[in-house]
Amino acid sequence: MADRNRELADFLRRARAQVDPSRAGLPPDGRVRRVPGLRREEVALLAGVSTDYYARLEQGRPINPSPAVVEALGRALDLDAAGKAHLHDLIGVTTASASGRRRPVGVQRVRPGLYQLIDALDGEPALILGRRTDILAANRMARALFADFDRMPRRERNYARWMFLDDHARALFLDWEDQARAAVESLRLEMGRDPHDQSTTALVEELREHSPEFDRWWEQHRVHQRTHGSKRLRHPLVGDLTVEYETLTLPGDPDTTLFIYSAEPDSESQKNLNLLASWTFTSPVDHRSSPESA
Repeated sequence: MADRNRELADFLRRARAQVDPSRAGLPPDGRVRRVPGLRREEVALLAGVSTDYYARLEQGRPINPSPAVVEALGRALDLDAAGKAHLHDLIGVTTASASGRRRPVGVQRVRPGLYQLIDALDGEPALILGRRTDILAANRMARALFADFDRMPRRERNYARWMFLDDHARALFLDWEDQARAAVESLRLEMGRDPHDQSTTALVEELREHSPEFDRWWEQHRVHQRTHGSKRLRHPLVGDLTVEYETLTLPGDPDTTLFIYSAEPDSESQKNLNLLASWTFTSPVDHRSSPESA
């Protein structure tokens, strides 16, 4: 509980500093702002709570706000959907959107039907990510476009770890900083859901130790929920291409997400993706017979 309170205090302070006072609907008071963002009393005013109450939250005091207060704080701090979800996680308030979450238990495994699904998407790269961005499965085109995750030791099959600790990933992404930041912010959101998960804690400690960028961005305490977007790559075989991605959270399994990548039809990126497909064609892999599949 003490760790969660400290995380909450840190998140509130950093979120407050990112709010533009001119857009918060507050009347000008003529006072000089020596630091960016809102003052504590302004957040309290916008949220409809006392300044002392809000100050105790930022100090990490053991307080249990009601769901209505948490919602008001989210509005006052102008949090997006991911930020509001993270705030609820840190405070421990269950909302309708969060009611389906469960604490991670055991090793995640991909059911055979999902392997068949991503293999059927042979023209489009597809990844299945689990908790803490573990890479649970990748089809042929994802292995050709990004990396052959199946050949990596199990502990290294993690998207955030690959992004920060693999030189190939740094060279592959033309927009590496944007992609890497998103990975940090997604992992921050994940850790808020279960701050006591030892595997997540160990991953974060490893990345903070070995990557100065990860350590710096982790300290910023920003959160991000990847649902769609684009990635710009310079592939060693086919050159530059841009792929768009969409994510699907699987019904009944909120800890597992399917990522599907595609290129704009008739674009140079699509031509390069097709070329990559033709150059890397191999026989389909039977994931069910592989002892490394999980």
